[in-house]
Amino acid sequence: NMGEKIYLLLLLFVLGPVASLPLSSLLLSISGNEHDVENAEEPQYIFSRILEANKGDIMNLLEGDIMLTNERSAVFCPQCLWPKSGDGLVRVPYAFGSNYSDTELDLFKNSMAEYESLTCVRFLPRTTEVDFLNIVSSVGCRSHLGRVRGGQRVGLDRAGCLARGAIQHELNHALGFYHEHMRSDRDNYVKIMYQYIPKEYVRQFINVSTNNLGLEYDYESTMHYDKYAFTNTSGQPTILPIPDPNIQLGQRYGLSVLDVSKINKLYECDVCGNLLNKKNGVLSSTNYPSPYPHNSNCAWLIRAPSDQVSLNFIAFDVQSSPDCVSDYVRIYDGPSKNYSLLMDKTCGTKMIPPIIATSKQVLVEFSSDSSVAGIGFKILYSTVGCGGTYITPQGNF
Repeated sequence: NMGEKIYLLLLLFVLGPVASLPLSSLLLSISGNEHDVENAEEPQYIFSRILEANKGDIMNLLEGDIMLTNERSAVFCPQCLWPKSGDGLVRVPYAFGSNYSDTELDLFKNSMAEYESLTCVRFLPRTTEVDFLNIVSSVGCRSHLGRVRGGQRVGLDRAGCLARGAIQHELNHALGFYHEHMRSDRDNYVKIMYQYIPKEYVRQFINVSTNNLGLEYDYESTMHYDKYAFTNTSGQPTILPIPDPNIQLGQRYGLSVLDVSKINKLYECDVCGNLLNKKNGVLSSTNYPSPYPHNSNCAWLIRAPSDQVSLNFIAFDVQSSPDCVSDYVRIYDGPSKNYSLLMDKTCGTKMIPPIIATSKQVLVEFSSDSSVAGIGFKILYSTVGCGGTYITPQGNF
């Protein structure tokens, strides 16, 4: 099937006093290729998957999947963020402590690659670093909050945790984010239905004094509990959105727009580009229709709800150079640079023909040097079903 890939991702960032919170304040696709493992529709919300994997060990974990060291429980933690280098990148070393298959390793790498596309965080294989993520197939899905020094364990069981959303959820914990419903202002956005929560699980619904990074509450965060988390009564929610109880909590697809914004805000990332997750929209270079900035490195990840992404360029003016070595646009047939190219480096002023991806995800990359700049580009994106008709201003495609 050419297009269906539903990744997972819990939603909500909450860290040390940051709702979706940074720990710095409070502790506390493609068809027929190597990426097929990611194409199957996920039947579960991210946190539902995690709770199922952790069943039987919930009482030993905070909020269902957080491991806390004694010195970190409920204390301020100014050193819990991963350090930022002089080049503006946050490098997080990792090592695999279990024998994952090649297909499973590809899933890990592609899940990590989205951070590289959209933030200044880089998950890199460990060489000699003392502090690193030790990713193992232990019982369930779990992680510490932020950097705890040494080889800190991130548990991702092969039997229940190997989905993009669950992987990114635990990586977000390791970056320093709690669950979204812990935000200090959560009572303005959700109502906790304690009558449907077993007494032993009430502590999983605490909220804390947080620094919310100046960003709005994210019902769709990869760090958010789903509506029925820990319920003791079938069909009765433990978390009810307010004022509209029909708002969806959590999701199955990937990092939310606000998840990306929170990472960039917490780690003060200087990045351009963003995540676009609607059925259709517009994507343009910075300052368009004025000239784009010099020395830009931008990436836009389009993740449509379904079908296949189609791109229609309505303007294209990028500095021309031999082999487009100076400024260029490049398009990948998936959510990261690990995927095959739909369009290799392209520059000049010639209009680009319509492009249709093999799935609902596309990564658009733009790079400029320090010399001449054009006015850039503008793209209308939409979706088309496999075997459907694609309409352009000039006719049928």
